[in-house]
Amino acid sequence: MRSQVSLSEKLITRGIQVSGYSSILFVILILYFLLSEGVPALFEAPLSSLAGIRWYPIEDYFGILPLLLGTLLVTIGAALVAIPFGVGTAIYISEIAPQWLKEILKPLVELLAGLPSVMLGFLGILVVSPFLRRFLGLPTGLTAFTGALLLGGIALPTIVSVAEDALNTVPRSYREAALAVGATRWQTIWGVTLPAAKSGVLTAVILGIGRAIGETMTVMMVTGNAPVLPIKWNSLFAPVRTMTATVASEMGEVATGSTHYHVLFLIGIILFLISLAVNVTASAIVFRQPKRSERILS
Repeated sequence: MRSQVSLSEKLITRGIQVSGYSSILFVILILYFLLSEGVPALFEAPLSSLAGIRWYPIEDYFGILPLLLGTLLVTIGAALVAIPFGVGTAIYISEIAPQWLKEILKPLVELLAGLPSVMLGFLGILVVSPFLRRFLGLPTGLTAFTGALLLGGIALPTIVSVAEDALNTVPRSYREAALAVGATRWQTIWGVTLPAAKSGVLTAVILGIGRAIGETMTVMMVTGNAPVLPIKWNSLFAPVRTMTATVASEMGEVATGSTHYHVLFLIGIILFLISLAVNVTASAIVFRQPKRSERILS
């Protein structure tokens, strides 16, 4: 019997190791593929063109800057929408809402997370965009602001779900101790529960931002797809084009092996580096300080 248990444990351990190594291998292969197809663009297209402000591949203008700034503008806008609403909703579900309401809200959040992004794109085109155009008096409702709102909605369920799970893992004794010394419910949430779940909440934010950065269909449908430099004061309410939308809309029509083809893969490398920078920065923030539980118990 003991030998059978030992054999099962070894098989499970080996399976977990293979899964971990496979994940690392897949990431390495993806990076290798991106580099092998994207790096040639640095030698085929002049650096002055790649760093330019005009994207018009038919005439060999490959300025990535408008696409990069458009992506950052829409993503930052989405983060400003999703993070406060997502964390606030997670706090409400975990700490404030009655049990019967939790049983309603949690399935709704999970349902929103499963909605296809193209459905939100149709919602943006048919409802959100016309409303913003009339309400704000804009020439068009297909703007960076529209994209930021919808991307925030896409990232919201991820942030709510993961942050709410992180808040639920905080021991109940922490809350009871804070209440016992006279803290109010809000003081307990803000000063004890939320700091104790900081790493989990930050993970939720990272996953939400990652979802927003990588989203393609929605931004391609509602941002106007205009590769212009968003540096004016009203650029948030003007059409832009993101890097993901550019790759999705042009990859199917470009000639394999052409300069345009390699530049699109170079854009993929930039997206990969942005996601890597976000994850590394967040990990540094999490591990730089000791956990809240360790400080409380020390």
